Amino acid sequence: MITVNDVDAARERIAPHIRLTPTMRLTATKDPLPVAAEVTLKLESLQVTGSFKARGAMNRLLGAPKGEAERGIVTASGGNHGLAVARTAHAAGVDATIFLPSNVSPAKLAKMKRWNARAEVVGSVWDQANAAALAYADRAGAAYFHPFADPLVVAGQGTLGLEILDQLEHIDAVLVAIGGGGLIAGLATAVRARRPDVRIIGVEPTGSPTLKASLDAGRRIALPEVTTRVPTMACRETDDRIFQIVRDTVSDIILVDDDEMEAAAKWLWFETGVAADLSGAASIAALRSGASALRSARNICALICGAGPEGALG
Repeated sequence: MITVNDVDAARERIAPHIRLTPTMRLTATKDPLPVAAEVTLKLESLQVTGSFKARGAMNRLLGAPKGEAERGIVTASGGNHGLAVARTAHAAGVDATIFLPSNVSPAKLAKMKRWNARAEVVGSVWDQANAAALAYADRAGAAYFHPFADPLVVAGQGTLGLEILDQLEHIDAVLVAIGGGGLIAGLATAVRARRPDVRIIGVEPTGSPTLKASLDAGRRIALPEVTTRVPTMACRETDDRIFQIVRDTVSDIILVDDDEMEAAAKWLWFETGVAADLSGAASIAALRSGASALRSARNICALICGAGPEGALG
């Protein structure tokens, strides 16, 4: 699907349009995490629009043939990708139409509208919103920006991996939340190409274990149902190319439930003042779970991938 060269090209392409987000070593906590490792947070929640999605959406625009988006951009999103596409369309001076499931965060919906995007709520899960987005793209001739099954999007997300390696010399594991899998596929491609000793560990909701179920089955499968209430991590089925990258580069996937992510978001706010959505707090939930996959790690980068009010869904 992509190589590290694609990620390098994306990094140069999008550099003027994104932020270099900071890292913070996690120290002096009232209630320490139950791990022996040193933990450093990568605060991608401070990225433009509040998540890593700004990277992929901008690379999708800038890497595509000129004029492709002149009739507007359409996508389906649980929230963060929609915000990134709304901002990207604004930068390009074209219309954006975002299809969203009914459990989208009201705060994120309001932000999309502030970027002058048209938002349409369709269905209860991302897959239903996506079907509507594809139909609209066909009718309107708008450019469709898939949130994860697009090489340009995945390469854009992979730039986050290169940035982490530049900032953190001694890490041996990176914790990454999974929705459709575009972030972990891009990040793992970049990190494992440059530092094959670093383990990439995914985090999925128990109510949407898309990649974990596929890895356990040895093939990409569709979940019979999605029950998580976290729309940014709800995906019934991933892409074959994403599955193959994850199978080849990801060391383990930890499952956490929605209540654990909500508690992690509140812990993060109390201990650090960082406001994360539940996907952004997923790495903290994994650390708080004491999962066996983390026992051998000594220097962990925990990715805080999305912003949100304390304990907010989305």
